[in-house]
Amino acid sequence: MNIEVKPTPRPGILDIAAYVPGKEHAPGVARVFKLSSNESPLGPSPKAIGAFQQSAGHLEMYPDGQAMALREAIADVHGLNVHNILCGNGSDELLGLLCHVYLGAGDEGIITEHGFLVYKIQIKAAGATPVVVKEKDCTVDVDAILAAVTEKTKIVFLANPGNPTGTYVPASEIRRLHAGLPGNVILVLDSAYAEYVRRNDYQAGVELVSGNRNVVMTRTFSKVYGLAALRVGWAYGPAEILDALNRVRGPFNLNAPAIAAGAAAIRDQEFVGKAVEHNLVWIEKVTEALTGLGLKVTPSVANFVLVHFPDVDGKRAEEADAFLTSRGYILRAVRGYGFANSLRMTIGSAEANIGVIEALTEFMGRA
Repeated sequence: MNIEVKPTPRPGILDIAAYVPGKEHAPGVARVFKLSSNESPLGPSPKAIGAFQQSAGHLEMYPDGQAMALREAIADVHGLNVHNILCGNGSDELLGLLCHVYLGAGDEGIITEHGFLVYKIQIKAAGATPVVVKEKDCTVDVDAILAAVTEKTKIVFLANPGNPTGTYVPASEIRRLHAGLPGNVILVLDSAYAEYVRRNDYQAGVELVSGNRNVVMTRTFSKVYGLAALRVGWAYGPAEILDALNRVRGPFNLNAPAIAAGAAAIRDQEFVGKAVEHNLVWIEKVTEALTGLGLKVTPSVANFVLVHFPDVDGKRAEEADAFLTSRGYILRAVRGYGFANSLRMTIGSAEANIGVIEALTEFMGRA
């Protein structure tokens, strides 16, 4: 046997930088507040927990491969056609399926400067080339995207609101972007944080999907619904696109407890309202408090804020991160997103938010 011969990944795979999630641990600290992954401080709806527990009594059975209970719940709450809904193991799986089905060697996928890192990973995994366009003041620049479109472009990924910026693109600009794209280019609107947005000029993407054949909206249950542990996402898109994705997705890509909990969670809109209200109150308080400390905070419509630190010895983001971690407050370093001197803070519980404000007050006031 020739020991020099071994399995080799497809060219380009080993050039992909693996996704690094927000850290969870603060060694030596008795109590930790994890504010690095935009998880809901209210947790899941009690009704979702009840549905999960009930489902646990039948773990010997395969889940419904069509996730009909979940799709019907989504359709009912949002007023959509159930046949235009596809559920996935988190929206991450759906983003990957879109790349797997519609991209190949020689194709290009457009992403924005500070866009979700999974887009670049999945584009490269499909053998295609990611094309990164600049943003303007931490906000997607529609003209820059349109200028980057070539005959090789097959997909445009747009997170709206953006992560880690928390900024958004108004519906009129999204429509202008779509109007400028060729019909064979898919516009993917990643609306993971849509439930938190309270702006009259914002749309998650339902209207644009309904009237066109090349728009897909993705959503998640990991944020406002508090089901991050279960990995539940969904897409709303044209029947032709969903048919193509269905041909290659795993036949049982959602587990039964996830389907049950997701269906119960989305029907409990009263609980969702409480989560949104908590976020609205505290994002304003946190932004005002941190700005008052002399820190720059990018205005956010999501459930997190991007905090920019002074380029001064002892006051930079890396030092603030270490200081906060030592006190049990874990924020998200976002160097990989193009912000070398910033941290992203999830809006957490009242206790966590106050704790971060007090810790940063101490940090910024140190000699």
